Amino acid sequence: MTHRKKQVKISEIIIPKYLPIFNNRHIKHIILTSGRAGTKSSYAAVRSDYQLVSDANGSVVVLRKHHNKLRKTVYKEMLRGINRLEIPKSKFLVTKSPMEITYKKHGTTMYFAGSDGIDDTKGIIDEDKPIKLVVLDELTEFFDDGEGEDELTNIEATFVRGNKGGFQMIYLYNPPKNPNAPINLWCKKMEKREDCIHIHTDYRDVPVDWLGPDLIASAEAMKKSDPKMYRWVWLGEAIGVDELIYYMYGNRHRQKADSQRIYERVYIGGDYGQQNATTFEAFGLDLYRKKFPGLGEYYHSGRDSGRQKSPSEYAQDFVDFTKNIREKYGTSVFYLFLDPSAKGLAEEVRRATRSLEYSVKLRDADNSVALGISRVQKALSFEVMSIDPSQENADREFGTYEYDKKSIERGKEVPVKMDDHCMDAIRYAVMGAWSRIKHWLPIDEGGDER
Repeated sequence: MTHRKKQVKISEIIIPKYLPIFNNRHIKHIILTSGRAGTKSSYAAVRSDYQLVSDANGSVVVLRKHHNKLRKTVYKEMLRGINRLEIPKSKFLVTKSPMEITYKKHGTTMYFAGSDGIDDTKGIIDEDKPIKLVVLDELTEFFDDGEGEDELTNIEATFVRGNKGGFQMIYLYNPPKNPNAPINLWCKKMEKREDCIHIHTDYRDVPVDWLGPDLIASAEAMKKSDPKMYRWVWLGEAIGVDELIYYMYGNRHRQKADSQRIYERVYIGGDYGQQNATTFEAFGLDLYRKKFPGLGEYYHSGRDSGRQKSPSEYAQDFVDFTKNIREKYGTSVFYLFLDPSAKGLAEEVRRATRSLEYSVKLRDADNSVALGISRVQKALSFEVMSIDPSQENADREFGTYEYDKKSIERGKEVPVKMDDHCMDAIRYAVMGAWSRIKHWLPIDEGGDER
């Protein structure tokens, strides 16, 4: 005697907030926003996989702005959705090149594509099994790197053809901080349409046993350390943008480095200027305490001092700077993450450090400004990073480093390029050490989905 496997109830694998829309095919545009762990991606995967098996005549397209981000994100999520529905993988044909998931019984297919150009999606149309569902993941990328609303309208026009009803588009994103961000304004405009619904969720809408105690503890840790950041990251609120970029910086971050401790590895961020200041900001890697304490600062401004220095002089100053740190903290390896435009200084540093009794590893700094600022903010919020009293110029800049007011009004956050040399150097150091630092943050905070 054979026993039929119990079918999974949709109500057991998606949160209650999403149940009213799961089988509703009359809504054309579904906007799903959330804070972290709001399960919108899980819902989209279950809904997309269900489309393939429940409708013999309807295929699916899943889009991200950039093609190279598909495989590790939405493609994986859609495969997880099949597991959640407890449908045997053998019932699907899953390919990586091209990335497609086909339900064998119906021949319905889920296509994955990047919209790197506004016309890139036009070749995907399936004449036999028309596209019934379009999922756009990480929608902010379409506004930040693409044509925004115009691009979305073009995508809709591409796939709605050939449909006689039931066509839907699902949009997924975490709202930017800035209420004036173009995507937030677009969402407000869409909410006024009768064929659109906007559902916002956060981790509090999700059963606790789905999330686990570690994730809840991570959210509570941020709520305690930085309530404003918590409201954005975890609740998904457009909290507004402080003009002061590192508003969380204060006395708790001003700490004298422990002179009794040995720092075998030191990370240095370097920002180079000819008339503007050249600075090196040094931080120790404290594996025992899981901290990134500031150890020292080199700072010279040709404009302020009235004396310009050559790259070779700065390279010698760098050697003296590292020798002092080595004498104080027993350092054997220095990593210098240098302003990638300072090629001349980089070559002089290589020449000056070749015959030292300790190692200096030179790297081009990652100059991703928004991402770097976000990571420094996290390091400050959770008190992983501190600033030594000797880093007096960095301490000063933390109190003045701001976004341009007009850029905030336009929905973009652009730092004012003035008196920001230490801020750039510190950002380079944090980016360089991030593969270590991120493991010291509460669970889920080391990711960059924000």
